[in-house]
Amino acid sequence: MTNVKITKKNNHILEVECDGHTSYGAEGEDIVCAALSSVVQTAALGLMSVAGVDINFKRDEKRGYLMFSVPEKLEEKQQIECDAILNTMLLGVGDLYEGFSDYIQLEVKG
Repeated sequence: MTNVKITKKNNHILEVECDGHTSYGAEGEDIVCAALSSVVQTAALGLMSVAGVDINFKRDEKRGYLMFSVPEKLEEKQQIECDAILNTMLLGVGDLYEGFSDYIQLEVKG
């Protein structure tokens, strides 16, 4: 199971942490894990490349761990872009959770 923790402050997502493999399918063929990874990693790429935010990023593929955090203080334009990217990511993760709750645990704090 993949545990997804999303931490918010003042209605802004500040941290995303995914831990573990979903175990929906065999390694290399797990479509749920691939979908979840794609949604979350695309958000991280968007934060860096589109919003130009220097995020704290950690990943351990073997363990199935990915974490990134966003600085609390951003310029207004960056904050708007981050909110759009991260809220869209949350929609995607939430949709996957609804369809595959036996394989994904979702916790939103704050």
